[in-house]
Amino acid sequence: MRAPEEVQIVTDKQSASKDLDGRILRTLMENRKSGMDLLARTYYRKAYGIALGIVGNRDDALDVTQETFIRIQKSFDTFDRKREFFPWFYTILSNLCRTSLSRRGKAASREVDFETLQLSAKATNNPETEMLMKERLQHLREALSALSFEDREIITLKTFHEFSYDQIAKTLKIPRGTVMSRLYYARKRLAEHMNASDSSNSKHTGAI
Repeated sequence: MRAPEEVQIVTDKQSASKDLDGRILRTLMENRKSGMDLLARTYYRKAYGIALGIVGNRDDALDVTQETFIRIQKSFDTFDRKREFFPWFYTILSNLCRTSLSRRGKAASREVDFETLQLSAKATNNPETEMLMKERLQHLREALSALSFEDREIITLKTFHEFSYDQIAKTLKIPRGTVMSRLYYARKRLAEHMNASDSSNSKHTGAI
């Protein structure tokens, strides 16, 4: 159970996000160019970061992000004003990520750029510690790349972008309980891949 302070923080963030989305919608309806500029300033980096976590490399993530904003501009007139904006925005982004991965094939999707995801090893004064951190990140990179689209997606939203369970539920249009269950099994599969990678590397090290 969350502490009252944590509940208040989450509520405040959700309220601020809803207010901002409302401002974006109003601006888009009044002036499309100004609205798109505001939308880009608000969500471009977040969209790119999510795309990067799912599709795995910078060039494809950039293509997906740019195409998302193009689609938003072209199809905004069809948007149901009764719906929340970000889930609609995310659906377009997610579908383009899925299409990108499908087009490239599994072999091409097995790389995740952790430098831009800010998961690169931090510099330390201990070369041995730094080497171990980089090795661990490489294992994480390989393990995440081996996951399904759905597992990558939910881990990216929760771990890399710190979405709340409620935010993920709204974004993916699934019940909160389903979010918790899906995230649990995604993390479990990620851990299994990490353990397999560690075991494999230990065998190779022992054979040297």
